Amino acid sequence: MKNSVPDSIRKEIGKLVREINEHNYRYYVLDSPVISDEEYDRLFRKLKRLEEDYGFVLAGSPTQRVGAAPLDKFEKVVHKQPMLSLDNAFSFDELRDFDTRLKRYLKSDNNIIYTVEPKYDGLAVELNYEKGILKKASTRGDGITGEDITLNVKTIKSIPLSIEGSGPVPDEIDIRGEIYMNIRDFEKLNSEREKDGEPPFANPRNAAAGSVRQLDSSITASRNLHMSCYGAGFIAGITFNNHMEFMDWLRKHRFPVPKIIKLAENAEEVIKIIEELGEKRSSLPFEIDGAVVKVNDFKLQEKLGVKTREPRWAIAYKFPAHQGTTRIRDIVASVGRTGTITPVAILEPVKIGGVTVSRSTLHNWDEIERKDIRIGDTVVVERAGDVIPHVTMVVRERRTGKEKKFPIPDKCTACGSRVIREEGEVALRCIGLDCPAQVQEKIKHFASRAAMDIEGLGEKNVELLYSHGLIKTFTDIYRLKKEDLTGLPRFADKSAENLIKAIERSKKTTLSKFIYALGIRHVGEFVSRVIAKHFYSLDDLYNIKMDKLTEIDQLGEKISAAISGFFNDEKNIRTLETLRKSGISITNPDFERTSKDKRPFEGLTFVITGTLPKPRNEVESFIEINGGHAASSVSKKTDYVVAGVNPGSKIENARKLGVKVISYDELLRLSKGKTDMLF
Repeated sequence: MKNSVPDSIRKEIGKLVREINEHNYRYYVLDSPVISDEEYDRLFRKLKRLEEDYGFVLAGSPTQRVGAAPLDKFEKVVHKQPMLSLDNAFSFDELRDFDTRLKRYLKSDNNIIYTVEPKYDGLAVELNYEKGILKKASTRGDGITGEDITLNVKTIKSIPLSIEGSGPVPDEIDIRGEIYMNIRDFEKLNSEREKDGEPPFANPRNAAAGSVRQLDSSITASRNLHMSCYGAGFIAGITFNNHMEFMDWLRKHRFPVPKIIKLAENAEEVIKIIEELGEKRSSLPFEIDGAVVKVNDFKLQEKLGVKTREPRWAIAYKFPAHQGTTRIRDIVASVGRTGTITPVAILEPVKIGGVTVSRSTLHNWDEIERKDIRIGDTVVVERAGDVIPHVTMVVRERRTGKEKKFPIPDKCTACGSRVIREEGEVALRCIGLDCPAQVQEKIKHFASRAAMDIEGLGEKNVELLYSHGLIKTFTDIYRLKKEDLTGLPRFADKSAENLIKAIERSKKTTLSKFIYALGIRHVGEFVSRVIAKHFYSLDDLYNIKMDKLTEIDQLGEKISAAISGFFNDEKNIRTLETLRKSGISITNPDFERTSKDKRPFEGLTFVITGTLPKPRNEVESFIEINGGHAASSVSKKTDYVVAGVNPGSKIENARKLGVKVISYDELLRLSKGKTDMLF
């Protein structure tokens, strides 16, 4: 047979083996895939088909193994029974063929009873229990040898540390399942990583794998991971007749099992259940990439046996891919409701998971630089559930030399105002007062009680007036007339009159309230009062230099930069002058009432990581107001790391350097009662 294989086929098989092994190495060892799952499946199926057609299999072929070798950073664990992979089906006809093959192998026309359950998109692991106690947890690795992740797995709260519940407990059992991360937790984790200047994970699967494969188990503990148990390896001291009986045992003994698992009397019922699962897919809180179909009866499973790489008695039906390959036509700067500017890729439309995608977030310019994304690039785009599509990688091999880099903008694309990027942050921000992309949020803040206190101009009415074209800028508020409002939803004659009166009353205000109303970044109520104590009028702030502000004890560099940037923008100054001409009268009863108290954080450097009860910029302002310095990275000069929910790698750096880690509440106590000034 070997001599009958054409040389061209030998070369093609050799090329595919080398290519797929390279992708296996990148995926399983480096956690850095360079092609989509869809492309990988296509290559693998092509190799498998050629090997079967010509009976020619190279010793190093990936079809003869489950994955790649484990990483060396963990102790190795040899599985008592191999953790096999599953064959894939990409159409219902292939599922029917699977059913036909099994009947032919069993030499029976009787219907086979199957189980159908979701195929979780996570990291396959094995849990070893001896006498009911969790002794070891390991990754699948290459199917024969995995990695010891016991300490990390013990931090996952859904995994029992001991077998509890009614019924018999085996002498020893290896329980297998998938560790995964919910989509909402994935989005939150990526948001925090971007704030900390760390690269985001490509998808929930990579986030789960990266969280489990941490040397520091406290990092794993900070990630909200879950597990779904779906099978067993070695078992001693207990027997099961079928898969559903085993799943019932798991459920009774408090193990997490698939949210959906059903029996099917035949292949057509299997297909019907998978169709129902596909309809529910987008509403599930976690990612699934298909369904797993298994022969329910364990005696039949034993009779069917296994092939080199996968069992004959099970198959995975794969849903349409959530990844696609396309080309970036253009990159634009999108301005969000809070002034954050995000680069967005305009794509050649590509269908991903049944949805046509033509735009994809690029997160920030650091991410563009890290991935070297350019206009004209061919890229892999991923859409996970309801997560906004994003570019996971550039296919550099397809570059032509005509691709162009997208520079960081210096002006807002929505209003033309200056764009700033604060030290230690990845985000660009527009400082324009009348920026149309963020004006609704700014007007809501402007009208709030602590600011201009315009009663009746809350969130719903701002949105109503904006949608009817009555307010597009701050100055439009003071041009409103009663007749503009009457006839609108929620506005009768009396309510319209009350709002006009509230707007008129707001024209008499103080400098501190007016400054706060402008919504300058880092400038809360306390900072506004500090400014009012040192500057008599609004005119004194126009075109102010940053060094003039840093002379004030309570103002740090970040706050001073934000204030100076705002009052040096000519468009902002023109808007402020128009507001004053509308009849706004600003007094300053706070002038020269300065405080001589020593500040509690004098000379201390803080670093924030994770989600705190207050927005990060407010907490940084609070630190600087109280004499401290809010840094972006941990060093030997750092005095405290303030840790919130889901902290990043800064916790690990702090521990290595011996920097004290404190909570948000401890920060407040450290401030010696001065928290009421800001919060």
